[in-house]
Amino acid sequence: MTSGLSDEQFCFPQSNASCVRTQFSVGIQFALYMLFTLGTLMTILGNSVVIVSIGHFKQLHNPTNMLILSLALVDLLVGVVVMPFSAIRTVHGCWFFGDVFCQLHSSFDMFLTTLSIFHLICIAVDRQQAICNPLHYSMKITMSVAWIMVFSCWTLAALYAFSLLYSKANIAGLEDYLESIYCLGSCNLAFNRLWGILDSVVCFFFSCTVMVCLYTKIFIVAKEHERKIGELSKDRDRGGLIKQSEHKAAKTLSIVLGAFIFCWMPLFADSLIFSSTGYGSPAVAFEAFFWLGYFNSTLNPIIYALFFPSFKKCFYCIITFKIFSINSATMDLSLK
Repeated sequence: MTSGLSDEQFCFPQSNASCVRTQFSVGIQFALYMLFTLGTLMTILGNSVVIVSIGHFKQLHNPTNMLILSLALVDLLVGVVVMPFSAIRTVHGCWFFGDVFCQLHSSFDMFLTTLSIFHLICIAVDRQQAICNPLHYSMKITMSVAWIMVFSCWTLAALYAFSLLYSKANIAGLEDYLESIYCLGSCNLAFNRLWGILDSVVCFFFSCTVMVCLYTKIFIVAKEHERKIGELSKDRDRGGLIKQSEHKAAKTLSIVLGAFIFCWMPLFADSLIFSSTGYGSPAVAFEAFFWLGYFNSTLNPIIYALFFPSFKKCFYCIITFKIFSINSATMDLSLK
């Protein structure tokens, strides 16, 4: 142990190889626990309401909402599997749950982040087809196609994250360095130069650029359709022109994409800089970037509640227990 430190300042006082705890005051620890607990509970409750809403109300059974349902399950898993254990690690600076669970926790962290990106790509493709090719949308994007997209997202993300981390390809060449800095109570997700750059560029920056381009095209086409609607007639559906509900859904889901980019870009940018130059943000800032990313899972159900009228009505029915009425599954979800 380091001389001059008391036993209470170590993660595992009985071990000579123990890491040193983060030296936060009691007040700061309490404030952090309150923040993380509130965020975790909101993530679990908010995404549970989204899942119940789509599963229960038949009017929400469409391909787009199946993708949103699966994304809500991803966010729910972040709140259940990732956030509680990360909160303890952040507050104390220690991992108390062993190396095996550290590996599993890190794998789920990477898996769920990658899975969110894959879902957002599928949602962007869905909206692009709905607005840019409305006449053939119902034939191309069916419920079966939506479920195939969901299954593909989960399978590909799992293969990528778990095979990369459990094969240890991400730390190839770093073995001596990691062994030299290892202490009992540490749990860090490390990447060598190759995989640090590949993961950040391919899985985040390239994917997000593609999605931004898709939504840009969507809104250009939507504006053109709105102009034609005004020129043709009062019948807004004539000629297969865009429905206002489709346009509003695209706007809302672009906000979901914007929130994802805002929350995760600092972490991926920092990882890319560190992988390229060897210099990154201080540990405290890096932890803050992680939690900003986690809180993206808290934001999504709030966005649905604020910008989707149908979800707003669903949330109201659940909170007021009207969901237990006999005909609630087929009730009108439009807001008057």
